Order: sequence, then structure tokens, then C-alpha cells
Amino acid sequence: MTTAQELQKRFHACMPLFIALGDEMRLSIIEVLTEEALDRRQTPGPIHFEQYGLNVNEITRRTSLSRPAISHHLKILKDAGIVGVRQEGTANYYYLTLRESNRRLMELGYRLEEFLY
Repeated sequence: MTTAQELQKRFHACMPLFIALGDEMRLSIIEVLTEEALDRRQTPGPIHFEQYGLNVNEITRRTSLSRPAISHHLKILKDAGIVGVRQEGTANYYYLTLRESNRRLMELGYRLEEFLY
């Protein structure tokens, strides 16, 4: 049985996710990264997002945001565990890393349901 204290701990663990997902510009960056992975995927089945990615210049071209704004939003998404970064030479490529954040959200939902019912 989940206690109120355990539930509060789960909510706090998900707070960076809620903050990251609570902004339309960050959602548009997630959308752009998703579209990139889907467009470049060559075979059906699971998408390995880390194989794909866009640098800040490419994300800037696909959104209405400036480079500094993109960098700011990418940091928040990265800190929340929604975006990862892969370095190739001097370029950084950003990609989605949803597995861990999905796990935390599902665990919160499970614990909340257990607490309420």
C-alpha cells in the first residue's frame, strides 16, 4: 500500500518532467525531434532515438525560436531526462530519451491509483 509520503516522493521525482512538458516551445522541440526520428527510420519496429538527432542550428531552423532560446529549452529537457545529447566531433546532436521519463510517470500513475483505490 502506498503512503501519502511515498506518493509525495514520486510527485517530486516527476516535477522536472512536469515543468519540462509544461511549455509549448519545449513541446515543439520534442515534436521536431520525434519527426526527425520517424522520418529517418529505415525499418519498422522500435525507434532507437539515440541513432538520430538534431543540432541546435537544425532545431532553430525548424522552430520559431532563437539559438539561445533553443539551448535554454534543451537544457531543461535534458535535465528532466527527456532529451539526450550525442557528441560527434565538435557538434552536439540532441535526441529523445523517453524510456526513463516514461517509467517514472507510469510509476507515479500506478502509485497514485494504488493510493486512491
